[in-house]
Order: sequence, then structure tokens, then C-alpha cells
Amino acid sequence: MSPRAGEAVLRFMVEVFSPTALFAMDLLTILNRCHHFRGFVYQSARFSSDHKSIEIAVRPRAGSKAVCSGCHQPASGYDHLPERRFEFIPFWGFLVFLLYSMRRVDCRRCNTVFVEEVPWGDGKHQLTRAYMIFLARWARKLSWKETAESFRTSWDKVCDAVEYVVAFGLQHRALGPIDAIGVDEIQYAKGHKYLTLVYQIDLGMTRLLWVGKERTIESFQGFFTLLGDDLASKILFVCSDMWQPYLKVIRQKCSQALHILDRFHIVAKMNEALDEVRAGESRRMAREGFVPLLKKSRWLLLKREENLKTEQRFRLRDLLRYNLKTVRAYLLKEAFQQLWDYNSPVWAGKFLDQWCRQVMRSRIEPLKKIARSMRQHRELILNYFRAQKLFSSGVVEGLNNKAKVTMRKSYGFRTFRVLELALYHSLGKLPEPESTHEFF
Repeated sequence: MSPRAGEAVLRFMVEVFSPTALFAMDLLTILNRCHHFRGFVYQSARFSSDHKSIEIAVRPRAGSKAVCSGCHQPASGYDHLPERRFEFIPFWGFLVFLLYSMRRVDCRRCNTVFVEEVPWGDGKHQLTRAYMIFLARWARKLSWKETAESFRTSWDKVCDAVEYVVAFGLQHRALGPIDAIGVDEIQYAKGHKYLTLVYQIDLGMTRLLWVGKERTIESFQGFFTLLGDDLASKILFVCSDMWQPYLKVIRQKCSQALHILDRFHIVAKMNEALDEVRAGESRRMAREGFVPLLKKSRWLLLKREENLKTEQRFRLRDLLRYNLKTVRAYLLKEAFQQLWDYNSPVWAGKFLDQWCRQVMRSRIEPLKKIARSMRQHRELILNYFRAQKLFSSGVVEGLNNKAKVTMRKSYGFRTFRVLELALYHSLGKLPEPESTHEFF
């Protein structure tokens, strides 16, 4: 390309042939169609000196007033600042920048001089709003690093884009009404570092409501401070595990709600108890010189019967012929699964009481510990049936898995703030800023 051609206005020609007409469309026409703002004109477009990016000059329309960034009202001009570059969505492998000299206004309402507010930018962000929304949408599908590499930008700019979209969403989301919530914790770093996650688990809406650091009483109370007493008083169902700080806060803040203990955690605790019995008895048999009947039987005993393979079914059948403490613990665990088949809380309660009495006579200490916990939280367990089995923490566990995928996809995050942004962005179902065009 000659120097004279490089200095000329850059025009992209898209020709459409028809029997009657020949249409020609340049880049400025495309921008005016998909990214047009009143009071501003796309003046020219040119390649940069290295021919790697496109620079589009923007000027205010003649006679238009600048808008004060303090009160968001038109104000008289004061002076101009040096030209500023706003990064726009890449076009056919070229970086695109909007060039504009910001005006300062002498605002009588604010009684001070402010830099004008431009509709394509936000504050001191170097990216246009359209580009931030574009990057944030891709950052929901890819890791932030992959997003940055795909569009030849930096990780920090992707982070800024996500932060802008999440901040807008949190400010404009509607919290209520909320019928059911689920609370759980996930580990996000080594050294017993946990997050408290609160989800809305209504029948027609599941989303992340709140992220708290650690799993303490103070952390969980932060959610109810955000929610407010009025919305908290309208919550009808709460699903949680048996973590004492959660139970205490729920009693204080949601006393009117039906508190449902997590079925998933109850079964998980029972499996842990069975595995403890198996491991202890296996060590004892090896120490005393018996045949290692329990060797490689862990998943044989922990799997649900319908998930066993044919050879595993035969081995389990052979194992159940022996009078072992592990076998008795397995049979008690399998008998407990019948609880979830009941529909009536009365009959479910009778079955639970009978099962606990049987376990307390079994002389299997890990299971006896589970039975004592069941008796202590009996009413909370039966609330699952009082809620007609409509709510459980199965939804919460599914959302927890999505949260873990978000962290795994980016191989973890170094700070809690960035992790919080990523979780809200992926699971919060937050409203997005309006855009002049759906870029994809």
C-alpha cells in the first residue's frame, strides 16, 4: 500500500450484486448501524502506522452539548483534553480503537468542572462498554486467559470487563421474592480455606445469591444483612447441612422457614462411617493373620447396588455370607435408604426411630455416632417430607460442581475478590448492561 493510500480514509467495500442495484458499504456505515450514539459522529477510519490496528476518529456533532459525568445532565463546555483511545471489538483480526478528545464541562448544577460522560465508555476504563460486554460473555465460556489470548488482549482487561458487568448486574438485580435458599461451603484453597455460598433454589429459578469468605457465623450473617429482614422473613424453605454455625444463624434469621437438612450430606456421612468400619476391620484381620476378605472392597460397599457391575455383584454376594462387622454396617446402611421412599413424615419418623434403635444395639461405634446425630436433628430431617420432597440440596450440590468447574477451568484464582467475581459471573444470572447491538 502506498503512503498516500495509507493516509486516506480506510474503506471496507462489501459488494452485493442484484439485477437492479450495486450496494457499497464502508466501515463507518457499519458502525453507524450497530454502534451509533446521538451527539457524536464517526469522522474517519484509518490503519495505524504499523497496519495492525484500525483507528476511528470520533468527534462531537456540531451544536451538541457535552453531558456532565457528575449529574448526567447537559452542560456548557469548558475545554478539551488530549486525545484518548478506547479499545473496541476486534474486526477481522485487526484491533480497533476509537479516538476522541474528551471535553470538560463547567457544570452549574455541580458547581465544578467535570470531564464529560461519553455513551460508549465508562469512567476511566480503556475498553468501550460494548467490548467489555463482549469479553465478559466469552469469559463465561472460556477461561479468562483463553479469552485474552483469543482476542489479543490482556488478562487484566478481561478481568476489568467481568468486574464491570458483574458490578452492573449486582446493582440492578432484583433479589426478591425468594421462596427457598440453599447454603453450603466449598474449599477454594489449601489450608482449610472455605467459601460460604448461598443459592436461590426456587422451582423456577436457581442462581447464586451471595459469596462469603470462610464458613463462620459472621460470614453467613453477611448474607442476611444484604437481604434485609423483610425479604428474609418471606423465605419458606432453607436447605443446609449439619454445620453448627449455619444451623444457629438459620434459627435466628429464618425461624419461620422450614429448615431441611441435606439428604446428600446424610448419605455421605453414613458412607464415611461405613468406610471407617471397613478400614478398621481390614487392618485388624491383616494384623491377626486372617484371609484379607475386605481387600479392594471399598467401592464395592459404597456404590449403590444398581450401579454395580456384574462381577461386582457376584463378589458382593459372596462377601455378604460372612459374619463381619463391615457386612452388618453395610446392611444397616442399605436399610436406611428405605427412609427416602416414604411420603408421610409420620411414617418416615417411625422408620427413622426404629432404625436408630437398631443401630444403637449394633455395637458399631461409627454408625452409633450417626444415629445419635440423627436423633438430635430428627425434626430437621423429617422436614424433607413435610416439604413434600420438593426441595433438597441436590440442586445445591449441582451448583457447587459448577462453581468448582469455574475454579478448575482457570486453575484457581489468587485472590478472593477475583474468585468472587468469577462465581457471580458464572452462576449469578445477573442482568447485563444494554448494548446497541448483539455482537458475537
